[in-house]
Amino acid sequence: MKPTRQKTRIVCISDTHNASPVDGGFKLPKGDVLIHAGDMTNQGSLSELRRTVDWIERADFEAKIVIAGNHDITLDADFYARHGLCFHNQHPQSSMECVELLTNSPSITYLDHGSANIRLAKPDGPRTAFKVFGSPYSPARGLWAFGYDSLEKASRLWDQIPSDTDVVVTHTPPKYHCDESTDRGSAGCEALRQTLWRVRPRLAICGHVHEGRGAERILWDLDAPNITYKENHTLQWIDPGQDNKKQSIIDLTFIGGADLDNTAVGDETQKLVPVPGHYPYISPSRRLPTSNPSMAFKSRIQSSTMAAPPVSNECIAAAALVSSIGPQPTEWLSSYNPTVTNEASSVSDAIEGAVTGTRGHGGIPISGCYDAEVLSGRMGRKETCVINAAIRASSWSPRRTVGKQFNKAIVVDIDLPVWGDVVDDTLG
Repeated sequence: MKPTRQKTRIVCISDTHNASPVDGGFKLPKGDVLIHAGDMTNQGSLSELRRTVDWIERADFEAKIVIAGNHDITLDADFYARHGLCFHNQHPQSSMECVELLTNSPSITYLDHGSANIRLAKPDGPRTAFKVFGSPYSPARGLWAFGYDSLEKASRLWDQIPSDTDVVVTHTPPKYHCDESTDRGSAGCEALRQTLWRVRPRLAICGHVHEGRGAERILWDLDAPNITYKENHTLQWIDPGQDNKKQSIIDLTFIGGADLDNTAVGDETQKLVPVPGHYPYISPSRRLPTSNPSMAFKSRIQSSTMAAPPVSNECIAAAALVSSIGPQPTEWLSSYNPTVTNEASSVSDAIEGAVTGTRGHGGIPISGCYDAEVLSGRMGRKETCVINAAIRASSWSPRRTVGKQFNKAIVVDIDLPVWGDVVDDTLG
């Protein structure tokens, strides 16, 4: 039997701030892919980066994906040219030399607000493929690198994430997800959250907010015609490795019983028989068994502070008309072409002033507000797992804090598309 998808193990870390598995700061579980979501160092000096690149290069993973964070200041050449002497006035560093440590690495895929197509090719590996986008930017706070100071700038940045991205790696978390901070409240980026609604990747891996370490599954609402960027439901991960010697693992596989409701075009779910004792994934209601701790999530009510962007009067009118004409064929959701279909155009003509393709709107195509650019042919992308993989347990400080200093790496098992000629009847 040739599977279309195969289990791939991704080990996620972020905010190591000079800690490493070499010095015993944290353990690095085995896996196929290693992802570091930024803040490798405290102040981005060449010696700090050299130590970090050294242990990452020696780590046994087929693919290693790395982005910078706001503390890796030398990797932001423009920022360092303006403010470098505030950090390294005695020993100025060379931004070019620091960046080249990563760009010239034979085993590291370094992403500076860009994409890469990853193919795992080892004969004994999963031989899966995925598209990853990585970016070091985060909302500006203090004098640190890679910062933006307005929603407009943030939107321009995140709009550059390709819609076919499977894994998004950013230093900042999205707003209201794995971003809670004691002194800042919800410290993530709203523009990134909105972009995740539009892209709907399988995974969104981040860090930055150390206290936000954890994971959440977001089921996106693609049906609401009058609320933009709406979320249907959020499930919080229960860490099976908390306060014990077990791994901090998230099982998102079909055989594990809790695969993501996220199927890209041409990646149809394999018809498989689940392992006895596990529950198959059921949509839209979820049955997440607590008997498998790596699958354990709990329901979370969305924050009451989460305000949807304003909706135009035209879209409200369109939504009312759509509601009055009743349910429409579901085929329109996957095959809609905004320039064709007489049915859609006849109804749209009846909606005076309706806007075509309003960003962030779900519903059905004939509403005139349906975000056709990101929904047409992509309705299989319904769910994203957000993972904040911060290793440092407390906010960074030049003075060491008491108490717990390190979190565990987060291990993610996920089914990804197979690209090679793989035959495996077990899919285990």
